[in-house]
Amino acid sequence: MKIAEAVDLDQRDVNELNTHVKVMFEDVLAEPEGAHSPDCLWNFSYSCFNCGKTCCYNFLSSLCGLFIALAWGCEFGTVVFQHVWCYTPCLRIMAIYFVCFQKYFGTVISCCLAPLCESCGLFFSRINVYNHSQTNF
Repeated sequence: MKIAEAVDLDQRDVNELNTHVKVMFEDVLAEPEGAHSPDCLWNFSYSCFNCGKTCCYNFLSSLCGLFIALAWGCEFGTVVFQHVWCYTPCLRIMAIYFVCFQKYFGTVISCCLAPLCESCGLFFSRINVYNHSQTNF
């Protein structure tokens, strides 16, 4: 089993699953023209925002990340197990049984319903509709 070799430590969202949570300082805080705080305060706010976001994320990831990863791993392992050992064989056996039902009902329909539909088609094909509003004077 390969663990560390398959993990890309540079690009951690290869499939771009979490692009909606890319939160930068500029996405959250902005001062409109004419309402600017002092530059040193704005620079310090930028540093505090990034430090707070990074520290909080790293703390929570360190505290809970392994347990949550284990829980999700078990969840997806359970889903794969259910599909491999339960759902797919069940669908396969249903497909095998339904071939017989399909042949049976196809025969019943072609023997009983098809002649009735054909007769109705022939009956209604002989109807002529005359439009009274298109009379020639």
